[in-house]
Amino acid sequence: MKELSQQDWKEQYENDENSFLLDVRTDEEYDEKHIPNSTQLDIFQAQKFMEEVNEFDKSKNYYVYCRSGKRSAQACQILDQAGVANTYNLQGGIMEWEGETNSN
Repeated sequence: MKELSQQDWKEQYENDENSFLLDVRTDEEYDEKHIPNSTQLDIFQAQKFMEEVNEFDKSKNYYVYCRSGKRSAQACQILDQAGVANTYNLQGGIMEWEGETNSN
């Protein structure tokens, strides 16, 4: 796992042809505000989270975020243990995000 600043994470994600954007917050948080083109998978739903992670394409580069950066750091560690080679945690989470967002 690599901890990236908001600027570095955004630039690297936008220029990565092999990226997968993962939001690990709850459904409610995701509906309120999320980064466009992200896939939401609630880390608090542990069994479902693990089942989905085990199906992930391990060759992709995973850009992970949550509200503040703590849950996404945990998710990156889980992804690392599941055999994903490259995981990038967004420091400060969506609370500090200044890029584009969507809501449902």
